[in-house]
Amino acid sequence: MLEHLKRQLLEAAVAAEQTGLCQHKSGNFSIRDKETGYVVVTPSGIERKQLSHYEICVVDLDAKVIEALPGIKPTSELLMHLQIYRTRADVHAIAHTHSKFATSFAVLNKEIPAIIYECATMGLKEAVIPVAPYATPGTQSLANHIIEPIKKSDAILLEKHGAVAVDITIKEALLKANYMEELAEIYYRTLVINGLEEPSRFSARELEAWRYPEEIKHHK
Repeated sequence: MLEHLKRQLLEAAVAAEQTGLCQHKSGNFSIRDKETGYVVVTPSGIERKQLSHYEICVVDLDAKVIEALPGIKPTSELLMHLQIYRTRADVHAIAHTHSKFATSFAVLNKEIPAIIYECATMGLKEAVIPVAPYATPGTQSLANHIIEPIKKSDAILLEKHGAVAVDITIKEALLKANYMEELAEIYYRTLVINGLEEPSRFSARELEAWRYPEEIKHHK
């Protein structure tokens, strides 16, 4: 069932480890099928180097397992994924990572401001990457805590936990996760260079103002 989405998900999960966004068994990923509404999601406790697309699970939005191999369970973070899909009808893919720089700010419960203009592509309605308050991973409490932050941004931090990026496709969600980590590293280095003084930042209005240049002409 949904084999093409399972293969996409496996490719994204492997890429996340290769680029350092998460290691071994950490992090989890999902895609919501537009036709059935079912969610394909990475399983619990299997290293990505050993993972095959056959071990990807299929669930519905009520957390009922529709398809899984014997002994295979969906990620324990499933409730968070499902809550995001219920909260954001426009979201069809989620990447939850434990990337080092982003997670460092999550540990500090510190938002990451829009200090480079590339943040205009990350859906930051308030010009920051917000932090969802801490709750035990895998619980409904954590799922509830991400509701307000995910309404404000396509990229959020989970206090003392990690990071989440969302989009229409898993490729784009993973790209945003990479952008978030890059932004976190730039912010960290800027603070160090600047003696911990906060750098200037863009406003939400400025980020929303970006448009592709009309001066660039395309041949018809």
